[in-house]
Amino acid sequence: MLLCLALTGCGSSERADEPSPATELRIVLWPTSRDGKKIEAALTCEPAGGTHPDAAGACAALARERDALKPVPPDTMCTQEFGGPEEADVTGTVDGERIEARLARSNGCELDRWHRLEPLLALSKA
Repeated sequence: MLLCLALTGCGSSERADEPSPATELRIVLWPTSRDGKKIEAALTCEPAGGTHPDAAGACAALARERDALKPVPPDTMCTQEFGGPEEADVTGTVDGERIEARLARSNGCELDRWHRLEPLLALSKA
């Protein structure tokens, strides 16, 4: 019995020949601020799936703009333009790397990040 568990995982719900997606994200969007209603979606890539309304577009944007998930360095000069009250959190893994990104539209640097990841953050047609 021990040998069976060690070799095959006997009874495991995951099949050994089906690897789990390397990209699995949870996206939470607050269209009117964190005090308001939130919209949530799950996203997997390779293959594109989950509850995201455009998983393929979101995965393509993520592949092109992955570095936009990194926070703006604290010593960066940013324009003081307000782009709106929207905020979002993106958590999970991308290519196996842990991601915890907080996005907003609070200044020019943050707006740039938001626009680069727009397909990922487009959870509704509000």
